Amino acid sequence: MSKVYAQIHKLFPLLLFAAFVNCSGPEPTKEENSAVRIRQENGKYTIYRDGKPFTIKGAAGFSHFSELKQAGGNTLRTWDTTHLDEILDSARAHDLAVIVGLPIPNNNDIGQYQDPAIIRIRYRALQSLVRKHKGDRAILMWCLGNELDFPYKLIYRHFYEDFNDLTDMIHREDPDHPVTTTVLNFNSKYIANIQLLCDIDVISFNIFSNLKNLRNDLAGFSWFWNGPYLLLEWGIDGPWHGAEETAWGAFIENTSKKKADVYLKRYQQELPVEDPRLIGACAFFWGHKQETTHTWFSIFDETGESSETVATMQYIWSGKPSKVKYPEVQYMLLNQKGARDNIMLNPGATASAEVLMSAGHKDVKSVKWQLFKEDWYQENQMNNIKKLRPLNHLIPAGSGLHTQFVSPSEEGPYRLFATIYDHCGHFASCNTPFYVVSDK
Repeated sequence: MSKVYAQIHKLFPLLLFAAFVNCSGPEPTKEENSAVRIRQENGKYTIYRDGKPFTIKGAAGFSHFSELKQAGGNTLRTWDTTHLDEILDSARAHDLAVIVGLPIPNNNDIGQYQDPAIIRIRYRALQSLVRKHKGDRAILMWCLGNELDFPYKLIYRHFYEDFNDLTDMIHREDPDHPVTTTVLNFNSKYIANIQLLCDIDVISFNIFSNLKNLRNDLAGFSWFWNGPYLLLEWGIDGPWHGAEETAWGAFIENTSKKKADVYLKRYQQELPVEDPRLIGACAFFWGHKQETTHTWFSIFDETGESSETVATMQYIWSGKPSKVKYPEVQYMLLNQKGARDNIMLNPGATASAEVLMSAGHKDVKSVKWQLFKEDWYQENQMNNIKKLRPLNHLIPAGSGLHTQFVSPSEEGPYRLFATIYDHCGHFASCNTPFYVVSDK
């Protein structure tokens, strides 16, 4: 690999021409008895699993297997191998497939790719894992790395050497399951380098706000690359994608109802489901996680109850509308103001809050109010996965859709959450940021 890379500047035009000539996509070269195969037939790419066509109806996460199956999904995508034995056991029990994430550092961590001892340990660890699980029927494919960069600079030759050593090892140890990797958004330079310098079976993308551009991006680069692809993360926008902000920079989060509407609209209008190159997609995030807030991406709450996005995904995967009526929040008011009103409170002041529900969606069993001090202004603010401690001593217990609370004594940004539960294991959520500022 190092010799090839050293000559890449000289060979690039020839390689570019070769890729152009063969832009119709990879032809299958493995034994026909492989468990999973990606084939091109009559201009369309299809996954074959156990000899039968298989379209990925997936979710990015590692839990809620039963709910995924009941909603019409068939695949989970993970990012690492934590609790992989349990995940594969549960997937098999629910007849689900798993795209197993094999985590590796990004290439900007150069030390991880220049130290032979680190490289050797990583190689042996992943080889051992592939050998252990390669015969598991629940595995659909391997995903080496997540949102890696694939730049064209000689300094990254060690990264490419190690990446190719690992993909070669996976192909050798487990010829029955394809290998993919993910790129953040559609990046033609990265795609070109993957095609020219790497050996994977299918390219995957994580795309959110840029999903609306994907059709044009694919068409504009089809002269060079016209192979199959996956969407391993798609869904609502993160706060880093142009979310509205308060005057002090707090991100304004949609209600759970608006999020469910975004999933459906994005699927119907932006996701290129008609593209014969697309072999599947995974909605993000099938579970509960802290990222900016504990509700921003979470389709389930921490106790396992489900939000309306589950019903949306059921309609997307099965074509059948859900019969479940989820509690539906219109908005929250804090002192009769909304999040876009830049709410400021004095320390120790009494404030009132209420949640307004949509007509016909008023099945309310309980309301959980929570108050948190924000940490969005800290380093890595939008990707913070630290679980925050609520300041619930400031909120009276047993509050319904209306509550009063005492604002914190310490100046700074805060956020008030309301989670509304019905009697059938479903919830709706909303929150409002506010700022405590002293009048002294």
